Amino acid sequence: MVANLHKLRAKTSDSIWIVGAARSGKTARLVEQFCLWSKTVKPMPATVSGLGQSGRRRAGQTAPAILVLAANGDNRLEFADRIAVATEGKYAFHSTTPFGFFEQEVLLFWPLLVQSLNLKAQFPLRLQPETELELAARLWRRELDGGILQQTGASPNRMVRRTLDLLQLAAVSGTPREEIPSILERGFAAEGGSNSLWTSMGELLERWREWCLARGFLTYGIVCELYWRYLLQDENYQQHLASRYQAVIADDVDDYPAISSHLFDRMLDRGAMGAFSYNRDGGVRLGLGADTEYLARLESRCRFVENLDATAGLAPEIGELAVNLAVNSEGFYALGLSLPGSVRSLETTSRAQLLRETAEIIAAAVKSAAVEPSEIAVIAPGMDAIARYSLTEILARSGIAAVSLNDQRPLSTTPEIRALLTLLALVYPGLGRLVDRDAVAEMLVILGSQKQREVETEDLNPAFNLQSQSQNIKSIDLVRAGLIADHCFCPDLDRPQLLPITAFPRWDRLGHRAAAAYLQIAEWIEQQRSQQQERLLPSPIALLDRAIQKFLMNDRYLAYDRLSALRELMETAAHYWEIHGRMERTEPQGGGDSETIARFIQLLRQGTVTANPFPVRPEGPAARAVTLANIFQYRSSRRAHKWHFWLDAGSPLWRVGGAATLFGAPLFLRSQLGRPWEPEDETAADQQRLRRILVDLLSRCSVLYLCHSELAVNGQEQTGPLLPLIHSSVSCQQSG
Repeated sequence: MVANLHKLRAKTSDSIWIVGAARSGKTARLVEQFCLWSKTVKPMPATVSGLGQSGRRRAGQTAPAILVLAANGDNRLEFADRIAVATEGKYAFHSTTPFGFFEQEVLLFWPLLVQSLNLKAQFPLRLQPETELELAARLWRRELDGGILQQTGASPNRMVRRTLDLLQLAAVSGTPREEIPSILERGFAAEGGSNSLWTSMGELLERWREWCLARGFLTYGIVCELYWRYLLQDENYQQHLASRYQAVIADDVDDYPAISSHLFDRMLDRGAMGAFSYNRDGGVRLGLGADTEYLARLESRCRFVENLDATAGLAPEIGELAVNLAVNSEGFYALGLSLPGSVRSLETTSRAQLLRETAEIIAAAVKSAAVEPSEIAVIAPGMDAIARYSLTEILARSGIAAVSLNDQRPLSTTPEIRALLTLLALVYPGLGRLVDRDAVAEMLVILGSQKQREVETEDLNPAFNLQSQSQNIKSIDLVRAGLIADHCFCPDLDRPQLLPITAFPRWDRLGHRAAAAYLQIAEWIEQQRSQQQERLLPSPIALLDRAIQKFLMNDRYLAYDRLSALRELMETAAHYWEIHGRMERTEPQGGGDSETIARFIQLLRQGTVTANPFPVRPEGPAARAVTLANIFQYRSSRRAHKWHFWLDAGSPLWRVGGAATLFGAPLFLRSQLGRPWEPEDETAADQQRLRRILVDLLSRCSVLYLCHSELAVNGQEQTGPLLPLIHSSVSCQQSG
């Protein structure tokens, strides 16, 4: 598998380009190369300052001399673990992602940028996407209200997001932001787009960038622009970069932005060694800033090129056949063709029936010990809430856990989050318009639960661990919560209150448990309100933390996804108030906490999708569960499962990019710059995307179920590109 290994051992200063399909051993080969280089690369002494030429060295400390890059955070953790295991933790290295590296360097060398760009000397803060969207909408409110930033079929928030994404796409492609209007004008010339709109977008982005830099705010696009356009061109920085890193190892560079190639060129030009892995059928983030074709030019910078011919899963058996059936079906005639028995189809009339039968097949396979739950993945072009809920509930009846992979749903879809937001509005003054009877009733149900103690349950499946997942007792059920909210909730614009339980004439009918739980909640809220008035409550973040500890973490069970949502809420709240604090110091508004809390509650209730929390690997049942994911999430994780269930296999969404493609993204590919985006270009891009998806997914499974319903959720007939594949497969009803 590994070519020219004896040459590599003799001369390790030469760079290596490793090409292979999914699961062909590219990462393992990079780990092996790290082991070789770590014995010859001498770590540099660490200094107190990354910039300081006269910084004192810490005695006995060394800085990592090898930079290790992975496409995303989850892959980075796995890659770093494999290196640590292979080297027994003997060698230091710096592990990060491309954007993580750009951000780290911008922060580390911020004084250089302050000096060269004449910026205000203040520590920069990076805006999360949801905060960036809110602040940009407030800055551009006049243009939004005046209809200047408007496109047919796009909401104001969507237009703000599209405009901000353009700055990001230009930055990661190494395109000056001043060229954005002209690129859009040429690219969308065939569609008859308004030139005034493109000009307005460019002007708004200039104003946004100046506004952010004046306040020390950084966004994804601004960070990337500062790095490639200013920092990477600085001779002083280039010297520091060369002195810090003697080698770079980058996995899956087909998913890296174009400016990563500029970084690698600088490192290689100054004598660093490089090892890069590349998958021709990768490009998962193509359309989100990655430039697969442009990164391929790094091959010419490497002396050794290794082609890993190993193939995995079903790809070597049916990969090209599947591509011909789905992509090249017009010129490919499959007379009497039948796919092997490892590829089966499940066809139903309605989608509801499809979800039920899919879950039943999974349950039967697990019960017969043909496959473990952790070896099963259900993948769909769009894993909607109905599919997630249906599959999770049906599988749970058979004692099988299911977990969603990087489930990016709005925080407000989680009941615990909604209850905490209602709690905020009850404690702080002036928020009465954000509280209603239904929200209070739901809060009472959530906060009035407690873990069932020592429940004796027959465990049908020990792997599901039902005893540790015993359900929380509802001290206040939905009916009692509704009665309490009807009689004990007193609405008020300034100070909504929870009245004593005796305000309900028949409170004795609630029962002791419900009355005691309500009393505890009401007293706690009054206590927090009193502390807030006396300025003993430090911040809304402190209130959220107290509520989580008191009502959600104390003596009760929370599922992994609920814990993850709480972590998202706390990280989002901490970031929001950090940005608010910076804004108050530069532009005091004098609105107090209540106005900021109101904006925060409205932001989350509008369905804003917050950034995922720092990745933490699930343990226990969540680690032994069936995986639910959409195509992009699954391919990004680079996981493999023995059994695949491709849900909605007949959907036309398999061909299109959907949410995995940003507005105008193709125009900023280095090979596309300056050219109009024609309809035939879009058709070719869709076909290439479908080919990559099929080959990649087939490399990650050995048994495939194509799950197809004739009618979609909206009742329309499914006529997607995978129908020829479905019709050529073995029906699992017949084979059963």
